[in-house]
Amino acid sequence: MANEFFRAFGPDVGIALTPGANGRFEVRMDGEMIWDKKVEGNIYPDLSIVRKLKGVIKEKLDSLVAAD
Repeated sequence: MANEFFRAFGPDVGIALTPGANGRFEVRMDGEMIWDKKVEGNIYPDLSIVRKLKGVIKEKLDSLVAAD
């Protein structure tokens, strides 16, 4: 997943993978949770979910650029 984000956004997005306890798997941007494995039925994101997450990240990046 990190590779998909990096290929889509390059250096515009900082990617960090942090090990967690109890099988936690979360995607956050600027501290905001945008995906949580536990909330989403304890499933890992497939390609369709990754594409949706990339859309969310793109929208957030676009809004940050527009605010400048």
